Amino acid sequence: MNLHPAIDALLAAHTPLPAPCERARARNTLGISLEQLAHAIGTSTSALQAWEEGLAEPDGHPRDAYAHFLLRAYTVVDYRTRTATPTPAPDATLKAALCVLCGKPATDQVAGYPQHLTATECAQTNGPVQPAPTPATRRQEPAHSIPSARRPNPPPPARTGQDPIRDAVTAAMTTHDGDPQKATAALTANAIPDAMRLLNTLRVGGRYDIVHHPALPDMLRKPSPHTPDLIWEARLNWQRPTAPRQTGPVAILDMNGAYLSALKTHLPLGQLQPTRPQPHDARRAGVHLITPPVWEHDSHLPNPLGPRAESGPLWITEPTLRLLLRLSGPRHALCEPPVIHESYTSGSTENLLEKFRTTLRDARARALDEDDAVTLDYVKALYSKFVATLGESTYNRDLRRPDWMHIIRAQAFANLWSKAYKAHTAGLTLLRVCGTDELHLQGDWRQVLPEGRDLNQVKLKDTHHVAALYPQAQPQSQVPCTHPSADKRRYEYAGGRYIGCHTCGGDLCTSCWATHLTPSDTPFEYNDDNLCPACRQTA
Repeated sequence: MNLHPAIDALLAAHTPLPAPCERARARNTLGISLEQLAHAIGTSTSALQAWEEGLAEPDGHPRDAYAHFLLRAYTVVDYRTRTATPTPAPDATLKAALCVLCGKPATDQVAGYPQHLTATECAQTNGPVQPAPTPATRRQEPAHSIPSARRPNPPPPARTGQDPIRDAVTAAMTTHDGDPQKATAALTANAIPDAMRLLNTLRVGGRYDIVHHPALPDMLRKPSPHTPDLIWEARLNWQRPTAPRQTGPVAILDMNGAYLSALKTHLPLGQLQPTRPQPHDARRAGVHLITPPVWEHDSHLPNPLGPRAESGPLWITEPTLRLLLRLSGPRHALCEPPVIHESYTSGSTENLLEKFRTTLRDARARALDEDDAVTLDYVKALYSKFVATLGESTYNRDLRRPDWMHIIRAQAFANLWSKAYKAHTAGLTLLRVCGTDELHLQGDWRQVLPEGRDLNQVKLKDTHHVAALYPQAQPQSQVPCTHPSADKRRYEYAGGRYIGCHTCGGDLCTSCWATHLTPSDTPFEYNDDNLCPACRQTA
């Protein structure tokens, strides 16, 4: 049995960490980036940077892994020191170059730039320019020295403004000579990398860092590229079982920017870990294996879990679980609380993507005010493609968070259910709730749901009658086709003979060519002939 790994771990756990300023030097000497080391020891880049700056200290498993890295790093550095070729002493005959940080004389170099190695040297350097080494005896960085963690950054590229979305649209319109269709196509094609670039820009200085490629638990892994994982997103597809008594018009409403609004949800920060399922911890988010409660209101309200045919436990995401827990509380008392068997969660925040969401929201509002269709389509492509490619997608390799994808989608469905419940409690009649953004309502819905194009408003897509959803509720009388130039054309589909009316586009009796047919006139056994009741009796 090889005991070396165990011994290394024991030494790392009991080895005091070096000073914060030395930690970054050890990493930089080996040419290891923050991202590489953070991924190797299982932490975030922001946490690692805080350790190197002395703002925080590691603990637990990350501390052991970090101590082990530093121990091995100094071993490598010490080997380089013993094998390095001695360098000649500096010769003070030439003028020293100016430090790129403070503008004062500096004889050391970092990454090819003249620079002081510490902030103290920058503060203490004064007076005239000092001589620097001659070319023959120029002082070089010793092979065993560790450069400063701070490196000179190249100047940022010049920008045309402070709005990256407006800049991208302006550049696309200029490139395509003002053609809105070509500009929209080009912007949509680049929506995924643009969304990631915008997200990374807005995350600079953020309180929480993003873990881009965490290890995934089994329920979030696809068995094959064409087989979905085990997460149930609770997509709604409900229609009222019976026709309502009212005969008034039915309004089809659309929720504006459903996925954009759903970006404000509780997202797990790090890798999902098994946690105690009971009681539910509101400070964490993830996926949960539950036995759903019985839903007894399907006659007038959709099941929050959607149309699930199978019974038994299922994996759901944080928004669905929080919705079920809220509905089982004393305020609503619509169902029993779900039984939680397993939970895989991480510490969470509702504001992880808030800057990203508000930037897209403001760009969308500006585009609506300016009637800018190109920007409107571009913004929609940014957030819709961002959500769609968060999983195991080949189109976005910068961020793989299928847990976020399922959570954001489930949040959109939960938001739609909440709007439907609000309409129901206000006395409106729900007829259909489907997808992420569609409601069919009967009643004065404008008194309940504000109309408009903002994210907290709804827009009217269309209106129809109850018979469109419930044909049997209002049978139509037989009306002869009296149009003198009606085009009685024959066409075949679905295995039967049909004749269409040129005036209304409806189906006519295939025998008399004069009587309009309704769905109730063509029972299954007569579908091949499509005869009206009168012709069927004489046939």
